[in-house]
Amino acid sequence: MSQMDEKVFGRDENIPEDHFEGSQKPEEEDALCMTPAEEKKLLRRIDLSIVPYASLLYLLSFLDRVNIGQARLAGLEKDLQLRGNQYDIALTIFFVSYGIFELPSNLVLKKFKPPRWICFLMVSWGILQVCMGLVTNHQSLYATRFLLGMFESGLFPGLNFLFTTWYTREELNGRVSVFFSGATLAGAFGGLLAFGIRHMAGVGGKNGWAWIFILEGLLTVICALPALWLVQDFPQYSNILSPQERAKWLHRLNISQGVTNAPLPFSKSQVVRALTEWKTYVYGAILLSVAQPFYSLSLFVPSIIAALGFTNATANLLSAAPYTIGTAVTLLVAYISDRYSIRAPVLIVMMLLCIVGYTILLCDVSPAAKFVAVFIAVAGVNPSIPTAITFVGNNSGPMYTRATVIGVVFSMANAAGIISSNVYPIGDAPRYIRGHAIALGFSCLSIVLCAFMTFYNMRENARRDRVYGVPNPDGSDCSPLYADDPVRLKKWGLEGKNKEEIIALGDQHPAFRYDAPILPQKPN
Repeated sequence: MSQMDEKVFGRDENIPEDHFEGSQKPEEEDALCMTPAEEKKLLRRIDLSIVPYASLLYLLSFLDRVNIGQARLAGLEKDLQLRGNQYDIALTIFFVSYGIFELPSNLVLKKFKPPRWICFLMVSWGILQVCMGLVTNHQSLYATRFLLGMFESGLFPGLNFLFTTWYTREELNGRVSVFFSGATLAGAFGGLLAFGIRHMAGVGGKNGWAWIFILEGLLTVICALPALWLVQDFPQYSNILSPQERAKWLHRLNISQGVTNAPLPFSKSQVVRALTEWKTYVYGAILLSVAQPFYSLSLFVPSIIAALGFTNATANLLSAAPYTIGTAVTLLVAYISDRYSIRAPVLIVMMLLCIVGYTILLCDVSPAAKFVAVFIAVAGVNPSIPTAITFVGNNSGPMYTRATVIGVVFSMANAAGIISSNVYPIGDAPRYIRGHAIALGFSCLSIVLCAFMTFYNMRENARRDRVYGVPNPDGSDCSPLYADDPVRLKKWGLEGKNKEEIIALGDQHPAFRYDAPILPQKPN
């Protein structure tokens, strides 16, 4: 590692040797195993320490991102005298900066520590959200939206990356789904909040849309300050684990994730590997094709509902209902996905449901039928986002390679926001055929790409079984715990490699198997 790498990514070279080796020596493995009761108790404590607050932060993030759709109905366009596609540009510019800064933010997350970095980002964008309530023209709206995207870009990929380092492959989707439910709740909560805040029109000489930005921005700042204590560090450094608990938890992760989760010092080769791997971009295209219909709904559900004949205020209120259902479906699907260890089939089924919803929206049917279609589309696409994220996180490593893959995939996915922001022009109301047709096309693409990637992963798993043999189901063959075991080195054709080289193989380790089952597995 170069001196510049050490300066920028310096926390990694202080990794204790026992962490690097897999926490303990093989002969002490029995002491690292937990009873089911111990595992359940520790998992519950970790869940309570990580998931609820992270979910609140993402709720605020998504609320601040899409509340411009609610502000639009509260007089934003009229007061700022937005003409033509200026509103669409304001939407688009957020996703430009968001996509640019996601990967750099993920790579510096370890250096600055998640609690400090997340707190800094949130306070910054909360202040910018308040500033959006003070703008007087489209130029200042563009500037604040660009900066908002820059500071918001680090939260979602950063916390998802953090989740992949804390949880096993079998339990990740449930936690990501609860976390992601912050976005679906933002859709419901945002509509209700906007309905109430818009009645402050005239207070302080400002219209209702300005107070939506100001009050929600202040809420973000207030909720962000405890991040210094409530956002957890990586498991190797977190103070919620005792040394003995940390050793046991890391051993548990090693069994599930193998060398893909073992900490390594930063190296440019890990980043380059992710950037030059074709699978990174297929995974990115999968998330992009799922995110496009999701963003279309998030940004335009209030306008779509208003176009069905409801007043703007009523549209604010009614937009909460589909997301309430979407949250419940997301949690149910996550439970099924984790319990039976299936990702791709779940993703395909849910996107088929989304296709049904958009097909109805495209048809010339009654407003009531279209309102039901919005529920169907939300129920289909919302669970698909965390399932796709889990699909990516479970199939990449080592650590900085995974951080890079997640950063690139999320950057590609945010191109969906740029597309969605420009395919629902007001002139297409009330049917919005163009926007719905594009969302329908991306939904179909997601199924094709997911099926392709699953087929490839299954084929690669079969090839490794054929060439090297079937790995031990207890995960020991791919565990960093046995990175220097000569018997296993010979079995997997890794003789002559040192520990760091073996761990750096990540998902390319011959004993690693990709997450690709198409049938439900034995319940976890």
